[in-house]
Amino acid sequence: MAITGIEIRTEFAKFLEQNLNKELLRFTTAGSVDDGKSTLIGRLLHDSKTVYEDQLASVKKSRINRSSGPIDFSLITDGLRAEREQGITIDVGYRYFATSRRKFIIADTPGHEQYTRNMATGASTADLAVILIDGTKGLLPQTLRHTYISSLLGISTLVAAVNKMDLLEYQEDEFQKLEREFRTLAEQLGISAVTCIPISALAGDNVVERSEHMPWYTGPVLLEHLERVPIVRPLSVLGVRFPVQYVLRPDANFRGFAGQVAGGVIRPGDAVMAVPSGQKSRVDSIITYDGLLGEASSSMSVTLTLEDEIDLSRGDMLVSPADPPHVSQRFLATLVWMHAQPFETGRSYVIKHCARQVRGKAIAIRHRVNIDTLQPEAAECLQMNDIATIELETNSPIFFDAYQLNRTTGSFIVIDPLTNATSQIPVTPLERCRRHGHYPAVILANARPSLAGQLERVLFEEGFEVMAVEENSFFSSAKNAWAALQAAGFVVIYQNPSLSAEERLDLQSAAGDHFFDLADLELPAASAEAVERILALVEPLRIPPQPGKLGKVL
Repeated sequence: MAITGIEIRTEFAKFLEQNLNKELLRFTTAGSVDDGKSTLIGRLLHDSKTVYEDQLASVKKSRINRSSGPIDFSLITDGLRAEREQGITIDVGYRYFATSRRKFIIADTPGHEQYTRNMATGASTADLAVILIDGTKGLLPQTLRHTYISSLLGISTLVAAVNKMDLLEYQEDEFQKLEREFRTLAEQLGISAVTCIPISALAGDNVVERSEHMPWYTGPVLLEHLERVPIVRPLSVLGVRFPVQYVLRPDANFRGFAGQVAGGVIRPGDAVMAVPSGQKSRVDSIITYDGLLGEASSSMSVTLTLEDEIDLSRGDMLVSPADPPHVSQRFLATLVWMHAQPFETGRSYVIKHCARQVRGKAIAIRHRVNIDTLQPEAAECLQMNDIATIELETNSPIFFDAYQLNRTTGSFIVIDPLTNATSQIPVTPLERCRRHGHYPAVILANARPSLAGQLERVLFEEGFEVMAVEENSFFSSAKNAWAALQAAGFVVIYQNPSLSAEERLDLQSAAGDHFFDLADLELPAASAEAVERILALVEPLRIPPQPGKLGKVL
């Protein structure tokens, strides 16, 4: 029997709808360094047949393939050159895959103590945490720290994957010993939904397929458990929470408030109150790129218009009048300190909460958590990776809820105002490029020096970080000019009539494809037309916007 085109389209539509309606489970890996987190995820992706063939071939041929077998599964997720060379995970690596039952987003987080902040970033949006335990080493301090942070971040479902069972000769008593220790830890943290699975990520035991080496284990393998575990998310029992990120005013007839819904459901006609002003109004419309909406719920990015003109700006919040958040300048908070410079009481910091920034300082450190015993202890300051309960005071009120009720309004970030530091990881050239929105470049303007000033202004107005540099400026040579401004991610407009041919070649070699000599371009005589031509040439320097990553501090 022949299948018609209509039937094919119908079946394809059903297939798409089925996949779109699959549940999404976000989970993170955590644990100490070398517990095998990246290897586990690589094995999970490989054995579930969700790795592209070209990616797999690239990993197999990698000159830094570290495994003794045909493939090092950790290289599937360790994407940074530094990660591959050092054999450790540094940044959070996100991977997506799907099975017939469920869709997954994995956050592969680093285990090294230096990168604890990155682990907290990956765990901040997770529904479940897979805590890796090296069966040959047991529960290490970093394992305890990551488990504690997972509980602080509201993750109520844990999987303890006891790895490297092959090195323990698959002994049941060794697994049961570690299972008892981890369940005791989880009980101390108030986590009851715990599943312990003995695995070997390297050999593939109990990851996707059941192990023949451990007939004594009758529970689910890891993928089976991830497909079936109930997804527990905090119920939204709060009213509307809408932090205002931008006020949109394209003309005198429109005033909208853009932001991401942080709680509740918003509908046209709903009563809302602005904090801190206390002014009230009603929602007139909910606008998106695709048109008007009948309602907006948590995590949706929308623009709201109100029936009344009220005083509302970036950092303010629209809330339900009947269920407002706490508004205070003094409160208790749990802090995970992630910087090498100690956190001190009485010192002024910037507190970033939703879209609002205020100054604040710790009045007192109530106690620090001893990560080995999980018991409180006295502390005068906090060192990197310390977890503590502090009493915080801000110079302006913030609007917050308990973290257990709302992850967005219940969390904030502490920033050093002198260094803008929230971490000790060095700023990379790529990070600077992403901040600026473009790659660095050199425009040699010797052929048209009169264009330099005009071009600098136009590029600046177009959003480029640009600087015109002349021979007699504070740079002693073309090489110095390029080196300094390239490091800062700038577009350099350089003028030097005495530039030698050798210096020009050095400059061109250093800039590579991002070198433009106006002498080589067939520019129109008119300045305005010439500038437009140059703008078109530098447009490929732009970088598409990247999703931001912020480590959350509770």
